[in-house]
Amino acid sequence: MGATITLDLQINRLGFWSAVVAIATTVITFFIPLDVPDGYTASHADRVAWLSANSGTFILGWINQIAAMLSLSGVFFAMAWHIATKDPLRAIIAAMIVFTSFVAFIIPKFIAVWTIPLLAQTISTGAVGADLADPLLRLLNVSVPFSLYTSFDYLGFWLYAVFGLLVAGPLYGENMSAKIAAVTIGVFGLLYHGLLAALMLGAIAPPDIESSFLGASGLLLIVVVAMIVTFRRGMVAPSIATSSGSQ
Repeated sequence: MGATITLDLQINRLGFWSAVVAIATTVITFFIPLDVPDGYTASHADRVAWLSANSGTFILGWINQIAAMLSLSGVFFAMAWHIATKDPLRAIIAAMIVFTSFVAFIIPKFIAVWTIPLLAQTISTGAVGADLADPLLRLLNVSVPFSLYTSFDYLGFWLYAVFGLLVAGPLYGENMSAKIAAVTIGVFGLLYHGLLAALMLGAIAPPDIESSFLGASGLLLIVVVAMIVTFRRGMVAPSIATSSGSQ
């Protein structure tokens, strides 16, 4: 019993602090550019010049994105734990999806920190390998929604949408904050799949993909804020139970 309480406390603590970090990194995102201004329409030459002049800022911005992704994974993992008593199978599948989304997201973000700045530096200096670096950088454009790079990102968000549909039902009903989180992530899951269907049917043009899909992803911030209260309650409850047991 003591071990169960301790694990519950640790996971709720993980979820709470992950939520705090997720909110902080989201705020930081508004102050650090992740690509050349007007990235979708910017020329390849402009992108190379910008990356060469702002490599430190670019790397810092994507390190922040890695922290954001890790923290959001922590929040979702703790949410999967919260539904384990109601629906263990869904909880296990949801946790597996969180892990899969982590893999999908960490690949492009590591590429942004490691590969892209080196490619830009090689092209701008005309160093050995510049002929290979140039087409690779075009493939790894972080602003074009159909590039090899962004495909991994949208895969990660789709997995988040699947996660949302799995946990929304079992999560609903524990307390008001959990209800808000459940409804919001359920809406996100439905909305994202609706947008995906619209894209496949040609109703969304490539220039509108980022605003449509990432706009919907803003709902995840509501989920994170709402779950802070639930995680905080989960951190307090085991402490009370432990104190009662020792009396």
